[in-house]
Amino acid sequence: MLTDKEISQPVVTRFAPSPTGLLHKGHAYSALMAYNYAQKHNGTFILRIEDIDTTRCKPEFIDAIYEDLHWLGIRWQSPVRVQSDHMDDYQATLNTLQKLGIAYPCFCTRKDIQKEIENAGNAPHGPEGIIYPGICRNLSLNEQSSRIADREAHAWRLNLEKALNTINQEIHWYDELHGSQMAHPRELGDIVLSRKDTPTSYHLSVTTDDALQGITHIVRGDDLFHATHIHVVLQKLLGLHQPRYIHHPLLTDKTGKRFAKRDKAETLKSIRASGISAAQLTNEIMDQ
Repeated sequence: MLTDKEISQPVVTRFAPSPTGLLHKGHAYSALMAYNYAQKHNGTFILRIEDIDTTRCKPEFIDAIYEDLHWLGIRWQSPVRVQSDHMDDYQATLNTLQKLGIAYPCFCTRKDIQKEIENAGNAPHGPEGIIYPGICRNLSLNEQSSRIADREAHAWRLNLEKALNTINQEIHWYDELHGSQMAHPRELGDIVLSRKDTPTSYHLSVTTDDALQGITHIVRGDDLFHATHIHVVLQKLLGLHQPRYIHHPLLTDKTGKRFAKRDKAETLKSIRASGISAAQLTNEIMDQ
């Protein structure tokens, strides 16, 4: 339910796919959930293309996204924000975190991290996999500067404990399906803010974009529920408005398996070619 204050604030939702393949039923479900929420509240629906993974994202998949959503009857504001066109915005956000003293360069390779974990005898895991063991967290400023000056490849990570000490209070967020939540960002640890081969990361770019685009309600699958625990930390550090969240269940097939690109789930393009109408598909997936 929206509060009186939120009712007076125009609702803005978004759908933000990555063009690494063709959309499937799960994408259609999530896009329609966000679109219908905006429609219900006389709000605005925004489409964003999250293409920071330059090795997997393809222009032809962007065109296919537009075609699939248009077929579903979804309309969006123009122009569409394409992340690869806005790297300066993500660098500005990273600069702010660096000035706060809560971001540090990480020179580790995957091999370095694996060796550290093996030596420690255990590997704490979170929802995104192994939690970074902090190898580079306590490097001196001199060593950091020297290695950067020598052009040693590095990522940038969030020093989570410093960040939480900077905030110095519990952080809560609200999900319309799951109720009030307290943030537990330690489940993700010192997340990557920018990568060695890409000057941003999912967590940094999505937080930046949601703020710049004025997103008031983030409607997405509950596979990203855990990410919110760190996004609200970044929002607090950067002095950004905290949206409300709606993490919906993932659409699954008859066996209970979620639709996924990696499993070659049936695409909207192939469904469209089979002669099924957008209305038929919408009724099928929204009634589940």
